Amino acid sequence: MPSYYPPTGFHFKVEFQGVSGMGTDTEQRFQDVSGLSFEIETEPLREGGENRFEYKLPKRTKYSNLVLKRGLLTDSAIIDWMKSAMSTFYTVVVYDFKPADIMITLLDEADEPVAIWNVVQAYPLKWSVSDFKSTENAVVVETMELAYQYFERKM
Repeated sequence: MPSYYPPTGFHFKVEFQGVSGMGTDTEQRFQDVSGLSFEIETEPLREGGENRFEYKLPKRTKYSNLVLKRGLLTDSAIIDWMKSAMSTFYTVVVYDFKPADIMITLLDEADEPVAIWNVVQAYPLKWSVSDFKSTENAVVVETMELAYQYFERKM
């Protein structure tokens, strides 16, 4: 009987679906993905007259924001998509912005999918760039924070 080894978390790709200009492999490379989590909010219900008994009734599912980090790209379709969102949400001019589905694929050593998560209807909340420091020899990292409706594991 073969032994099972849990997959490593350092080999993955992130694909923005429906964002024009996403043809390059460089756009799929990120150094960090976090926020694939959910929790079920509950509402307490106390049984009449008994202070000892409290039931927790499920209310709704709450999803964390998706946070993506990568080395700064000088030409990026994702950044253009984020600028379009910013222009749509914060100006009077109407742009053609559409939320994007994001496919996060965990890969094995042969580049085969181990697990796939589909993040539905993501839109940007925040973009930031790491600090510039003359005393350090570090890569400039851009961080993108995205809200989304929900995610589901496909595999």
